[in-house]
Amino acid sequence: MKKTTKAVIMARGLGTRMRKAAEGGGISDKQASVAAKGIKALIPIKRPFLDYVIHNLAEVGFTDVCLIIGEEHHSIRDYYDHEAGLSRIRVSYAIQKDPKGTADAVAAAESFAGNDSFIVMNSDNYYPCAAFEKLHHGNDAGLVGFDKQVMIDESNVAADRLMGYAIVEHSEKGEMITIHEKPCEAVMAKFGKHALLSMNCWRFTKSIFEACRNIELSKRGEYELTDAVNYDIDELGAQYTVMACKEPVLDLSCQDDIASVAARIGDMEVKL
Repeated sequence: MKKTTKAVIMARGLGTRMRKAAEGGGISDKQASVAAKGIKALIPIKRPFLDYVIHNLAEVGFTDVCLIIGEEHHSIRDYYDHEAGLSRIRVSYAIQKDPKGTADAVAAAESFAGNDSFIVMNSDNYYPCAAFEKLHHGNDAGLVGFDKQVMIDESNVAADRLMGYAIVEHSEKGEMITIHEKPCEAVMAKFGKHALLSMNCWRFTKSIFEACRNIELSKRGEYELTDAVNYDIDELGAQYTVMACKEPVLDLSCQDDIASVAARIGDMEVKL
């Protein structure tokens, strides 16, 4: 079985929610200062948050990471070029000129990916090694679905927030059928407490780039990765394998998340 060794991390977002001051306090002045700039990847938890994610990638065998950033994100580039102390993984960059959506972010990584399979993730989520293992072992299109009950019990995301997360529908063979964005109560009831949630943890082949180029703006005015995936399936004949994960994802969307994430990963030994 061929393995995937390239990872794309979407770090271009404006960080609007992260810029808002924490309601509960409990963060340091340095954390508050970085958070106020909206750069979630560099939130200091003994070391920048993204280091913990990249460490997990290196642990399971990924060798190359591409950070999707804006032209103004000099601090991210400076850190990984000069301070991070990389020895197991290579970090490169692709510029997304404007934050036009997740599909636009992925499109920026076409030169990095070349003809190889690659994985894609958010920069404000801490994904477990178990999820990266599933994505590393294989080179076809797919995504990791995270068990809803495990997320409720073990992640730092409040249960009421999780109710709005996208649900992945798949066949008995594990092939993705569709993604239910912002599922209604009927959909949530249909899939039950162990529904698989999408946390933007994907494995793609090069056909995704054609899909990204051919979709239209969504109602939100963005080029959405889910729309590109649907195009890849419906128009280009791609099949996506759904891989279930029973370990939680941690979320770092706002300043109130910092303390809970730090409590969970702050004592990890990190080697990049």
